[in-house]
Amino acid sequence: MLGERLQELRKDHGLSQQDLADKLNVSIHTISSYERNRSVPDDTMKMEIAKLFDISLDYLLGLVDEPYSFHRAENCMLLPAEFEDAEKKELREYIAFLRFKRARKKQRKQSRKT
Repeated sequence: MLGERLQELRKDHGLSQQDLADKLNVSIHTISSYERNRSVPDDTMKMEIAKLFDISLDYLLGLVDEPYSFHRAENCMLLPAEFEDAEKKELREYIAFLRFKRARKKQRKQSRKT
């Protein structure tokens, strides 16, 4: 799972394996090995990857599907304790809508460039 997530993150950020290797001070072969699940980064390297892409270690390891920020204190919102399940669901749907809207805006920008 880590290999797939790492490759997805790298591509989403427009990085080649060499670019990522340079940022993490490792060889391109190491990145390739991670992405193909032939080796696993040590805990320190996992933290460096999470910081670089601003994602949680839980996301990197495939424990959750939501890429929460590594710096949660800056990017997390606390829900009021009195929120019921239906309200939490509605909030998650709104967040998904905002992401969809952002992705469409990004697509439009890219299509204008070509």
